[in-house]
Amino acid sequence: MADKDLQVREKQELQTEAEHTRPGLVFTPTVDIFESEQEITVLADMPGVASDGVTIDLHNNELKISGEVEPQGSETERYLLREYDTGRFHRHFTISDRIDQSRISASMKDGVLRLVLPKAEKAKPRRIEVKAE
Repeated sequence: MADKDLQVREKQELQTEAEHTRPGLVFTPTVDIFESEQEITVLADMPGVASDGVTIDLHNNELKISGEVEPQGSETERYLLREYDTGRFHRHFTISDRIDQSRISASMKDGVLRLVLPKAEKAKPRRIEVKAE
């Protein structure tokens, strides 16, 4: 059981029935999702993607994350060994009405995208005070 906690998940190519409109590999970024009383935080691993290479779209309660890694090297160089595949990342989530969509924020640091999805006031837990009569 403890071995499962230590296993690394390899980068996986996106498996889909849809046809791609652009050539190249498309990967599914691995994510960690955390919840507090105030918000839900999504950390998406997108190595090699710069902050200006990330696109986040929200439409009809669907949050789409995509990013692109530019190949390294130059035209004057040739690969001797290539183990790191480059391409695009894509993942999408359905967002419920428990999220205040107007306050979603995103930041990128060291290849990790951090999305903060604040909970709507109606979704936040609250304590009801009982008054004596």
